[in-house]
Amino acid sequence: MSSDHGQRSRLRKPPWLKRRIPAGATYREVHRILQRCTLHTVCQEAHCPNQGECFSQGTATFLILGDRCTRNCRFCAVAHGPVGPPDIDEPRRVAEAVQSMGLRFVVVTSVTRDDLPDGGSGHFARTIREIRRRVPKARIEVLVPDFQGSNRALRTVVEARPDVINHNLETVPRLYPKVRPGAGYHRSVRLLKQVRGFSPHIPTKSGLMVGLGESPEELRQALFELLEAECRMLTLGQYLQPSRDHLPVERFLPPEAFEQWREVALEMGFREVASGPFVRSSYRAGELYETLER
Repeated sequence: MSSDHGQRSRLRKPPWLKRRIPAGATYREVHRILQRCTLHTVCQEAHCPNQGECFSQGTATFLILGDRCTRNCRFCAVAHGPVGPPDIDEPRRVAEAVQSMGLRFVVVTSVTRDDLPDGGSGHFARTIREIRRRVPKARIEVLVPDFQGSNRALRTVVEARPDVINHNLETVPRLYPKVRPGAGYHRSVRLLKQVRGFSPHIPTKSGLMVGLGESPEELRQALFELLEAECRMLTLGQYLQPSRDHLPVERFLPPEAFEQWREVALEMGFREVASGPFVRSSYRAGELYETLER
């Protein structure tokens, strides 16, 4: 590690990024259900700063296809390989947890599984169908990987008819080789556009992190390309370094900057925007969807 890297990795968090982790009976009940159903959540595996808040409100984002990823993105805390075969009973257990937690809006994501012929798309589809079978009125948002650009894999997920398909750009194209090795910026934009081609009635959503060294012009261009791909739901949040082995934070944006970017995005044409230091792709996803529906 270079001295410059080490110096920047020690940036102190500003006051607005310090928060207490709530806990209580609901928090403990969510933990109990997840343990009973032997499920992973991105809240836990990715060290999400909102875990305490979401668990205390009785929600969680389910992480399917295991807890290890075949890629090793420099921003992400999820563990990297080796991986095992998909757990064929996992979709049923996710649906059981959804029912036990009384969820009306469900978010399901996964690790990236480049080792699987379909990238895990069939597992996504089975999970969606199991939730529909057990909790018919629940709305379902899936946060999918890029499936290495496979149209067939993406169509498998679309045909399972989730209510929202989310796929994160994460950052601007210039930073992809450093931030997301193995991924492709234009491949991700194309995926979002393909969803709309397969099913114009399913809204798409994407998210970006700030603080990795992107310029305002680069961020604005990324938003423009999302709009061109007919994506109308957006999340913007602050990148936080999970450990010294991950990329350092280049800059902490103050809360007022996030509000300004929210206004910019809405003026550009996004219909719903969640923007703030602690915002993540699934943060208050149900509220964002309900506002879009209204």
